[in-house]
Amino acid sequence: MDKVKVQNYIEQNKERFLSELFDLLRIPSISAQTEYKPQMVKCAEWLAASLVKAGADRADVLPTEGNPVVFAEKIIDPAAKTVLVYGHYDVMPVDPIDEWRTPPFEPEVKDGRIYGRGADDDKGQLFMHAKAFESMCATDNLPCNVKFLLEGEEEIGSPSLYKFCEDNKELLKADIILVSDTSMISMQTPSITTGLRGLTYMQVEVTGPNKDLHSGLFGGAVANPANVLTRLVASLVDENGHVTIPGFYDDVLELTKEEREAFNKAPFNLDNYKEALDIDDVEGEAGFTTMERTGIRPSLDVNGIWGGYTEEGTKTIIPSKASAKISMRLVPNQNFEKIAELFEKHFRAIAPKSVKIDVKFLHGGMPYVAPTSMPAYQAAEQAIEETFGKKPLPFYSGGSIPIISGFERILGIKSLLIGFGLAEDAIHSPNESYGLNQFYKGIETIPLFYKYFAEK
Repeated sequence: MDKVKVQNYIEQNKERFLSELFDLLRIPSISAQTEYKPQMVKCAEWLAASLVKAGADRADVLPTEGNPVVFAEKIIDPAAKTVLVYGHYDVMPVDPIDEWRTPPFEPEVKDGRIYGRGADDDKGQLFMHAKAFESMCATDNLPCNVKFLLEGEEEIGSPSLYKFCEDNKELLKADIILVSDTSMISMQTPSITTGLRGLTYMQVEVTGPNKDLHSGLFGGAVANPANVLTRLVASLVDENGHVTIPGFYDDVLELTKEEREAFNKAPFNLDNYKEALDIDDVEGEAGFTTMERTGIRPSLDVNGIWGGYTEEGTKTIIPSKASAKISMRLVPNQNFEKIAELFEKHFRAIAPKSVKIDVKFLHGGMPYVAPTSMPAYQAAEQAIEETFGKKPLPFYSGGSIPIISGFERILGIKSLLIGFGLAEDAIHSPNESYGLNQFYKGIETIPLFYKYFAEK
């Protein structure tokens, strides 16, 4: 590979790359809300056309049981190594909209950062791969076969992608799956994600009386589902931050003292962490550091809770129903299906007879570990060290990408997670952003990964 030619092409086309990213960010591809279904198709078609322009031999919008998948490929030599690039074009809902300082689907650059929904997660990051691919194709410097698999359902658990992979194993054959949907420790301390937590996502509903009741006439005599729900939810984590579901920790992989010490060598400033979040103190499982709590320990969190009257003014009622969405992040050896069963059994057991309980499993996935001994990891390590001037650290992420473990199970292919996001990007939150430096540094680094991977 002629690195100079590739980098010159990137430099000469930086402004166009950014303009095209803005076009992608303007498409409101929200997978969680059915009203945006036409926008999902529009986004998939836009990406397919973009990949053809970038140099793909083919780019198809393929149907699934849900939102379409974009598949593209360029085969330079059947004997060459093949990289399968995975990303997702769906984005999170924008609520609460009044907290956005700029319109979520009207991207703009402020203080060196791209603001807009999907700027980082995952449009900005997947688009780095499209433009790195273009830069290699345009300069005749593509050293590997490349395939793209871009889905529109990651933010809702990739429900259709598992069957798509089962049905298309031959189409998706590759030596490594390359993913940028994670973060680095910082631009000063680059890292490669070597582990992801798994996920079990549940929804619970507590039902009391068969209709809303007057809180004066019935208060104190009939179970209030909102009161009961909050009591039950509060009991799921004790005062030491320990999840109280029996059997929850039975399969947790416990790290040795030496492994924990090595894990905590990554730079982390607790005061800066608290200041950035505007909190006075952290909270979590006793006996573990903040980094351990978000990387190597499981957790349970309420993601949403509702019931009763929440509009302006007052309405004195005992609500008939109250509900909550609850996610549990899992670590190696924990099984998301087993945890779902344990959760439901426990939640039903602790509920009083004065209410009815409904428990639903929404989606989940297994934890994932990527060995640092993989040739792909070593190639990424070389590439990042060259562009950042510093060897990256292996790092466990607290996030989950359930389909990654699915890829390994169904396709038999490991994934390499080289994300360029940062904590300050505020993914899933109002005012999501992505640094220009992150975007361009990613485009600069990815071709080097191809170079070094081809040489392994």
